[in-house]
Amino acid sequence: MRFGFRCPRCAKAPANVQRWRCECGAPFALEDSLPFQREAIDTGIPGMWRYRAMLPVTEIISLGEGCTPLVEVELYGGKVACKLDYLAPTGSFKDRGTSVLVSALVEMGIKRVVEDSSGNAGASLAAYCARAGIEAQIYVPAHASPEKLAQIEAYGAKLIPITGPRERAAQAAQKAAERGYYASHYWNPLPLEGIKTEAYEICEALAWRAPETVIVPVGQGTHLLALYRGFRDLLEAKVIKNIPRLYGVQAIGCAPLYEAFQGHAPISPRPTVAEGISIREPIRRREVLEAVRATEGEMLAVTDEETLQARDIIARRGLYVEPTSAVAVAALKQLSPHLEGVNVISLTGSGLKSPKEHKCRDE
Repeated sequence: MRFGFRCPRCAKAPANVQRWRCECGAPFALEDSLPFQREAIDTGIPGMWRYRAMLPVTEIISLGEGCTPLVEVELYGGKVACKLDYLAPTGSFKDRGTSVLVSALVEMGIKRVVEDSSGNAGASLAAYCARAGIEAQIYVPAHASPEKLAQIEAYGAKLIPITGPRERAAQAAQKAAERGYYASHYWNPLPLEGIKTEAYEICEALAWRAPETVIVPVGQGTHLLALYRGFRDLLEAKVIKNIPRLYGVQAIGCAPLYEAFQGHAPISPRPTVAEGISIREPIRRREVLEAVRATEGEMLAVTDEETLQARDIIARRGLYVEPTSAVAVAALKQLSPHLEGVNVISLTGSGLKSPKEHKCRDE
């Protein structure tokens, strides 16, 4: 194994990397992150594993994730480059992080895992565990998208619906982790390393230049945090000259990172069509907000009506995404008058995962 964990809060390293959080309650970080080396890119390998020299595992469990298209479209009177990560093997960007995580599980000899998810992360973990021959139990909110729940079961994982808010599924999974490894996509630092490759791909597609801005949906915020670290890797390697401004977008019904960034008092969460980012208490809140501020970016929030309208607008451009992805498109309407240069939206989840009853009020 090429990785170890250390707590960024108390600086302790666990004796066993199978621990899912530090004794002090904080999530672990990688002890050392491998530097980016442009000359080490293996162009003979398809997908994100062409960057294997920069990834902290030697085993590779892959379904062909990565190297998704960067497609220019016209939206709200301007052009934007859309990173189509919803074309990943299980239909969401989560596959990048899951590929690295499950590769590490194989290296560690893990045979059974538990996870909690509102859908996409659970489906991704179920698929990659099926590929690796690992037994998976996925705890999900009972109200999650039926399409996503069916996908999890199709891969052979044991699906365990939990009634109540998203946090109850997490509590149930953490309790079950006493008898199995907690393969959490937000507590574990390894998925961040896989998601970083999206930043590498964006810059490589732009002839090793960073875009001016990147706009992403944010729930736990690990996607934005990983992109920030990926762009930082490239800056430190002198491959790019600047890190893009990062804009995180939340659904206004559940927007704790937006409220914290704006200095607003927290509000009680409400149901939202963007269920995949409906997270009340993001685990890496401090790190995510620091990343936004470090790039002179911003946290934004959009309504469900704006989200569904944006989903339909981008679908008319040939790109069909779920509402969770469409929040980033909706935010572009606010930002477009102020944007210059090359601007990227990360489209994270396929519209085929969306409940059919999600309709725009204007339809």
